[in-house]
Amino acid sequence: MRQIAFYGKGGIGKSTTSQNTLVQLSKNYGQEIMIVGCDPKADSTRLVLNTKAQQTVLSLAAEKGTVEDLELEEVVLKGFSDIECVESGGPEPGVGCAGRGIITSINFLEEEGAYEGKDFISYDVLGDVVCGGFAMPIRENKAQEIYIVCSGEMMAMYAANNIARGILKYAHSGGVRLGGLICNSRNTDREAELITELARRLNTQMIHFVPRDNIVQHAELRRMTVAQYAPESNQAKEYDMLAKKILENEMMTIPTPIETDELESLLMEFGIIEDEETQIKKLEEKEAASQ
Repeated sequence: MRQIAFYGKGGIGKSTTSQNTLVQLSKNYGQEIMIVGCDPKADSTRLVLNTKAQQTVLSLAAEKGTVEDLELEEVVLKGFSDIECVESGGPEPGVGCAGRGIITSINFLEEEGAYEGKDFISYDVLGDVVCGGFAMPIRENKAQEIYIVCSGEMMAMYAANNIARGILKYAHSGGVRLGGLICNSRNTDREAELITELARRLNTQMIHFVPRDNIVQHAELRRMTVAQYAPESNQAKEYDMLAKKILENEMMTIPTPIETDELESLLMEFGIIEDEETQIKKLEEKEAASQ
């Protein structure tokens, strides 16, 4: 059994990318999969389940009294291609620690034998690694392979580097490794080259470049993955390629996160941000042209 986790900056398309990829792993490669949603929004499984949101472990436990009162079938639902789905949930906004839901859910699932017979357990984790609760799949050696979803945008790369720091922190005390960067394209300049170079500096690979295609949004509006909505589309083939690469991936590394100055220099090198001198020059040229 392989336990993997998808991390990435909020809004980068992590849940969309993970669900589309995991469906291909199940449908085309016969893998038995469970998705454990680790986001309080409980939206990590909606495209697989074709529904708005699944009831969460924490909300059901609150209704029942304790987690011990739950039955496995109450929190595990089957979705498209027989993928099993669980959502950890979280507290009301502004109250308590959202990471508590992750810890509670994983412990409950393990104790109840929910992972037995699975080829892949996939954790979909909110944001970057700044909270101990959200770092739990890494810290407790639950997730052995981490895939970071990023893009050529500045903040997505900052988050990827920060996640690499979190992996490094626990890599020597456990078996967690970085499996690669997934570039979920935002059509920025020289994006594939940039993420390939970032991956090299982080001692990993850009395992796949996922092109931007509006068919993903069309599928999402119908609460579907692309494999279900448009199985013969080019985008479905892209997710299939990513799934195959993850299935066959043997490049598991301890990352080498870089300093912020080096990251900013990299962004300048690829024209994503400009130094102060260039910005002043452009401003002066603009002012001169307007006179």
